[in-house]
Amino acid sequence: MSTPTDTSPLPPGIPTVRVHGRYLGPDGRALTGTVTFTAPGLLTFPQSDLFIAGPVVAALDENGSFSARLPATDAPDMNPSGWAWTVKENLAGVVGSRTFALLLPKNVPDVDLADVAPADPTTPNYVPVPGSQIYTGNTAPAADLGLDGDFYTQYDTRSLLGVTHTTVTMWKKSGGAWATVGGDLRGSQWYVNDTTTPSADAKPGDLLLRADTGDIRQRGETDWGAPVGNLKGPKGDTGPQGDRGPKGDTGEASTVPGPKGDTGPAGPPGPVGPEGVQGPKGDPGNGSVNSVNGSLGPDIVLHAADVGAVPASDRGAPGGVASLDETGKVPGAQLSIPSGAVVTVNGKSGPTVTLVAADVSALATSARGTANGVASLDGSSRLPLAQLPLEVPTDHTWGPSDLGLKAWAFDPAVGMSTPIYPGNATLRITAVLLKSTQTVSRVCWHFGGYAGGMTAGSWGAIYNASGTRVGTTAALTGETVIAGVHNAGGATVSAPLTANASLPAGIYYVAWSFRYNTTAGDGPMMLCADSAFGSPPNFFGLNNIRRYGSIAGTAATSAPASISLSAVENGSNRFWAALA
Repeated sequence: MSTPTDTSPLPPGIPTVRVHGRYLGPDGRALTGTVTFTAPGLLTFPQSDLFIAGPVVAALDENGSFSARLPATDAPDMNPSGWAWTVKENLAGVVGSRTFALLLPKNVPDVDLADVAPADPTTPNYVPVPGSQIYTGNTAPAADLGLDGDFYTQYDTRSLLGVTHTTVTMWKKSGGAWATVGGDLRGSQWYVNDTTTPSADAKPGDLLLRADTGDIRQRGETDWGAPVGNLKGPKGDTGPQGDRGPKGDTGEASTVPGPKGDTGPAGPPGPVGPEGVQGPKGDPGNGSVNSVNGSLGPDIVLHAADVGAVPASDRGAPGGVASLDETGKVPGAQLSIPSGAVVTVNGKSGPTVTLVAADVSALATSARGTANGVASLDGSSRLPLAQLPLEVPTDHTWGPSDLGLKAWAFDPAVGMSTPIYPGNATLRITAVLLKSTQTVSRVCWHFGGYAGGMTAGSWGAIYNASGTRVGTTAALTGETVIAGVHNAGGATVSAPLTANASLPAGIYYVAWSFRYNTTAGDGPMMLCADSAFGSPPNFFGLNNIRRYGSIAGTAATSAPASISLSAVENGSNRFWAALA
């Protein structure tokens, strides 16, 4: 559904508010009629030398929608002040159309009438009240989120040593800035460890017990700090002496001979007697060895056989014993190979054989879907579009390369003559088709008019068919990256990627979110294809591929790492985008 354009013809010094809405019947048909906004008499703006008078009549379009831009009811230097718009609904076929008062303060630049019109006209008039929203998240709130008086609940969940804990912090926005309310909500945690423990995932007040030393530490503002106690108490006093134990058994007598006594003095020599007969050999003295392994002394030489050992010369010799190599294993030369055993595999010998695809005359799995390789099948057992040969065109139809581009959403010459605003902070999606592998360095759009520059949080990016980001631009703030467009017919603009992307053939999605001053209406007006067809605007074939659309909610202020293509909603604005 297209959004009617409603740029304000009033001087820039008069703040305005965009009011819009949509009326449908119970059966979904678009209602017809008007919504009339009436100010009290004549409004005077001395600073702008201007009078404003008369009602503003907004007619419902074919979708039952209207949009009007009205002066803010608290505009400075306006006479009178302290007044409200009178709103009257004139709907064909509806009995009891409402009339009610409406305040439009300048700090709420965009108002949906369905959010503020009272169901009962006797209820109080609408005054935009800040603080009506409570946001949640796991990080601190962004500076541009919410209005004064809004609240934000931050849930910070951490895991340390098997203990999972969550810290709850409350924030409130006041004076255009977020500030914490009170202290963090969380109980202290106990951790037990026997080595150095990181403090990053702990919180002040948590306690740590070192099981090896007994030290107790408490997390401070920055880290664990010094021990604050120890489970081991001081050494106790010595206890009383115990009773004497029973007498032990008597040990065995020692068989070790005592020391030899001193030699006595020599006696006088006796007379020489007759030669006697040689007596038997006496016993050896105490501590001497008679024989070793049956061999008598005095000099004994033993061999391997004498001690029941294998001669060293038998190691690795025929009829001997097997030897071990430096790894402690029997060498292959000493192993008997049985008949029919495998000796080599494709010319490679063991003991461990590793084969690759080329050894068996096969292609590696990495050759699937690559040049000079083999075709792969997708999850539906079909050849992907990127692997099909491209036919050489025989006609003279214009293509992206003819205009210096790599891919586009459609031939820009068939676009509507009137461009359309993309919507402030809206995430837009347009599909493009690469016919072959290309190196992409820029994202392109066609602006019919653009001035004043975009505000912080504007960006562009490229995502593949799985929703993964493959390229992104730098921030598109101001007119540094994309210059203003003021010439008749507009101009194609482009934003460079932060790094060139080599993209194989396939479907890609150009995504962007432009933030701009909606009060002054100076955002870019963009080239579109015919967008009058209501629904479904994005499905043109049998495979349910969305070529255009948006993702609901306020877009992120920088390109996310991935997007959910299933979250893309139908939108009748078919914006043109291209790659270069």
